[in-house]
Amino acid sequence: MALSRLCWTRAALRGSAVTPRPYVTRRPQLVRSGLAWGAPGLSGPPCRSSKLHLSPKADVKSLISYVATKTKAINGKYHRFLERNFPRFYLLYTTFTKGLQKLWADAKKSRRIKADMVKHNVKFHQLSYREMEHLRQFRRDVTKCFFLGIISIPPFANYLVFLLMYLFPRQLLIRHFWTPKQQIDFLHIYHDIRKKSHPEILSYLEKVIPLISDEGLRWHMTELCTKIRRGTHPAIQEILALRKSFSNHPLGMNQLHASQIKALSRAMLLTTYLPSPLLRHRLKTHTTVIHQLDKALAKLGINQLTDQEVKSKLSCLFCYTTWSCFPPTTLGQGAE
Repeated sequence: MALSRLCWTRAALRGSAVTPRPYVTRRPQLVRSGLAWGAPGLSGPPCRSSKLHLSPKADVKSLISYVATKTKAINGKYHRFLERNFPRFYLLYTTFTKGLQKLWADAKKSRRIKADMVKHNVKFHQLSYREMEHLRQFRRDVTKCFFLGIISIPPFANYLVFLLMYLFPRQLLIRHFWTPKQQIDFLHIYHDIRKKSHPEILSYLEKVIPLISDEGLRWHMTELCTKIRRGTHPAIQEILALRKSFSNHPLGMNQLHASQIKALSRAMLLTTYLPSPLLRHRLKTHTTVIHQLDKALAKLGINQLTDQEVKSKLSCLFCYTTWSCFPPTTLGQGAE
């Protein structure tokens, strides 16, 4: 400003006809393309226009989409390579991958069910049949996974665990990591385990018949054991008529011998490698849960079960009102 006045003064002294130009203050203006300078009150195009308009969010999304597409393509080529060159390893690999996905889905569903229980103040026995069965099975799966985690703690023990998982998949792996063939084979193995425990259970029932105080209950128990020995399927009313016999001596849960507790645990696919008090407590808990599941199933209706749920239900078929299980012949007839 001072410089312009000085120049004007010099021109005036020299007699020049130059008229001073009005002083204009230029202020920055924010336009869409960026920061531009212009005179106040004047509208017009910015001094500098940007031809490239890039959005950081759009760039990030396009980059993520590109990486995901490339990763999916590479993963597909890797799967085809394994399936073509290593079919057995590919079967184990896909089974393990799908198993992790199923386990994660089960964990999220269990978390949602527990959150609803806390939110609505609902107990376990008040849940629906499918929710109760899901929580029960997930707890068993988590227990088995927790055992694997414990034995993997020592240094270099994970290599041994992988070997044990390959050699003993039924004992160490949960059902999500079984191949389709293993699932069928393991069901037959579990059925054989139950069959081996039935004669021992039936023999104990026959031995304690004279110790039953009620004469009518003794007669019903004798008839029931005779029918089972002949391979005849007992009626539900015949089993329910003996309910009182299993509430006190000699067939009450607290009066059973350790050998009989182990036989009952094997029939229900529970571990027998625990002290007798723990086996007795676990057997009580298991039968209580089965009783609650049966009540929930009665509310739902058997006709509402899917094929997979029916198979799962038949795999643990026994009467919760007594601790005696059906013999192998009656189990097959009941499944039909």
